[in-house]
Amino acid sequence: MEYTLEIVINKPRSKVIELFDNPDNLPKWQPGLESFEHISGEQGQPGAKSKLTYNMNGRKIEMIETITVNKLPDEFSGTYETKGVFNTYENFFHEEGADKTRWITVSDFRFSGFMKLMAVFMRGSFRKETQKFLDRFKEFVETSS
Repeated sequence: MEYTLEIVINKPRSKVIELFDNPDNLPKWQPGLESFEHISGEQGQPGAKSKLTYNMNGRKIEMIETITVNKLPDEFSGTYETKGVFNTYENFFHEEGADKTRWITVSDFRFSGFMKLMAVFMRGSFRKETQKFLDRFKEFVETSS
């Protein structure tokens, strides 16, 4: 299941990237994120792995992030793996004049096991959840000084 979403953030790309590229900011726009732990590789660079732990309505979910591309301020991409789900995620940041940034994200989810069946029923929820993350990040950036 692949989809593309985008949002315009009313801040310069340099500010957007500064806030996006700081793992300490993740809990500020990713509700439920309990921890972000660097595991291996050079942090922030291709090949680096980190473990993200979320509390999703009382359910603990751990996923492994592997960075595949870090060409910020233009692109940041990676993979996210958890039981039954493999997700590739591409992020592109484009200047829209002096004070606006267009964030385009391409997500591709692959499912296995029980999650393959669940994905049929939850298809729209993945897109909605991604849009919520974009909206929360936009709000976080626009209200940061």
